[in-house]
Amino acid sequence: MEKRGFIKALGLALALPAELAWSQATQRGVRVVVPLPAGSSNDYATRVLMPMVGAINGQNYYIDNKPGGNGGIGTLDVLRSAPDGNTLLCGSNSPLAANVAFVKSMGYDPRKDLTPIAGVSLTNHVLMVKADSPIKTFADFIAYAKARPGKVGVGYSTTAVQTQIATMNKLAGIELLPVPYRGSPATITDVIGGVLDATLTDPGNAQSQAKAGQLRALAVTSLKRNPTTPDWPAISETLAGFDFPSWNALIGPPGMSRELVLRVSNAVMQAQKQRDLVDKYSNHGTTPLIMGPDELKGFIESETARWVKLAQAAKIQPE
Repeated sequence: MEKRGFIKALGLALALPAELAWSQATQRGVRVVVPLPAGSSNDYATRVLMPMVGAINGQNYYIDNKPGGNGGIGTLDVLRSAPDGNTLLCGSNSPLAANVAFVKSMGYDPRKDLTPIAGVSLTNHVLMVKADSPIKTFADFIAYAKARPGKVGVGYSTTAVQTQIATMNKLAGIELLPVPYRGSPATITDVIGGVLDATLTDPGNAQSQAKAGQLRALAVTSLKRNPTTPDWPAISETLAGFDFPSWNALIGPPGMSRELVLRVSNAVMQAQKQRDLVDKYSNHGTTPLIMGPDELKGFIESETARWVKLAQAAKIQPE
């Protein structure tokens, strides 16, 4: 065999595993694990994005919600999967960064044990109370909590939100009662039912509940007001420096080939530029987080370091 023919044949042989994995994934469909319940911001962002990604790269994606363990259960499921492109994770900042600061035995390190693919979305949380609550503003909320130390229940479903509650306690000199839940939708139900005094939820759920007259928005957790809800003040306007954005990203199991990663990542970034996606995200209080695999890897590392520092400042010990 001449040299040129040998090199071509060798190149085809090396490409076969990735091509075969891609072909098999196309036939069977790719499972995208969402480690939070249906109806969460994480779930919404994934369900809007992945059909558009599939239309670009000829792939079929379906969503598999696996909540629990602050997102750890679904994340471990993906980590243990084959790196053939058939299983991916769309996770929030809790299992992909914050949990390092809060969970003693996670079973994985997001900085080392997963394959970054692409950023997905960026948003914030909204502090909500029941619509007929006597609490009208965030300042009212602080005064209400000061008068009832340890008795004002606030629901949370991730370590990220748990830290927000702890930081509010520290900065405002109050003692809120954090109450753990499996997902944000359940906290909304219990605020409406009077079981909880407040919750921190995503802007999409917050907007729908406010429009329905069920809940009242007090403030958002990002440093500045969310441009999609400009009438809702930022907590930082009362508690200087309070800054807790929320993000989602697409991740694969360890060992995914660069070729498979780039095929998905490039399709995600193309989809994020489509007006339909931008509008749907905007209506849900969300913007695209456009990052390729290398930038996302650095982002996860820096976010993990930030959460470790925040946890230490809030005096939250890993459990």
